[in-house]
Amino acid sequence: MKKRLLTGLQSSGDLHIGNYFGALKPFVDMYEDYESFLMVADYHALTSVREPEVMRQNIYNVVRDYLAAGVDPKKAVIFRQSDNQDHMELGWVFDCMVTVPFLMQGHAYKDKVAKGIEPNAGLFTYPMLQAADITLYDTDVVPVGEDQRQHLEYTREAVRKVNQSYNTEILKEPETLILDAVGIVPGIDGTKMSKSYKNTIPLFGTREEIQKAVMSIVTDSSGERPEHVYAIHKLFKTEAELAPLYEANQGKYKNLKDALAEDIDAHLAPMRERRNQITDADVRAVLADGVARAKEVSGPVLARVRQAIGISL
Repeated sequence: MKKRLLTGLQSSGDLHIGNYFGALKPFVDMYEDYESFLMVADYHALTSVREPEVMRQNIYNVVRDYLAAGVDPKKAVIFRQSDNQDHMELGWVFDCMVTVPFLMQGHAYKDKVAKGIEPNAGLFTYPMLQAADITLYDTDVVPVGEDQRQHLEYTREAVRKVNQSYNTEILKEPETLILDAVGIVPGIDGTKMSKSYKNTIPLFGTREEIQKAVMSIVTDSSGERPEHVYAIHKLFKTEAELAPLYEANQGKYKNLKDALAEDIDAHLAPMRERRNQITDADVRAVLADGVARAKEVSGPVLARVRQAIGISL
């Protein structure tokens, strides 16, 4: 039998190339080797999104992005977090098992607070809902970049607390599959690309939107090449392919940015064309089928938890 794999992306805004190379492309490359679950994390997006129409459109867009990137909904369970209330119930169980000091150590929480983002309670307890997302499906493997390792360690620790509290193996500890080749995708300011930091290059933006974002990349005029530009460029071409381009254009940063914008657009154009053919009705059909398949797995897991903690009569 295949191992079970789960990953997901927030519906907190348009996906960017950091989402693609950090989560979506690795999933596309490996998902057929597993029994795969791909989630739209819309409840997680509530930590930052306050406009209901924006949220709804983001949900449609994320599913379109999944399909356009090459995910076959017959070979992977594509579902929406909020369509399955089992996530919220198990998330609350985890909240009751961990301490405030434990959650205060979360890198993502501390990082967002340091950047002035409102520390709402959802942002604080985010790791426990994420733990529920993963363990609801008896997930074996969760693919993450090195910067996301702590999220999986939090999940594993939460599972241990539940199992130890009730002296039985109620939930499975997932394995961490570190995607070493991915690393952190830099944004236009050189820090990690993130919608929260407004430093992204859109995944399915127009040629003009991509060009505008690339031209905004911060450059260091003291070096022989603009390192932030080069770091992003390596996602689309090999170092051997880039070497003559950067050697011939030393100090000509506009030329290099133009070349990067062209390579990004050429890479994304086929996916953008597929995406434009996907209707809202197509998305709703995929999600309806996906949540039905997801509940077939999560239901027995949650029933096991309810029985163990004593709320199943």
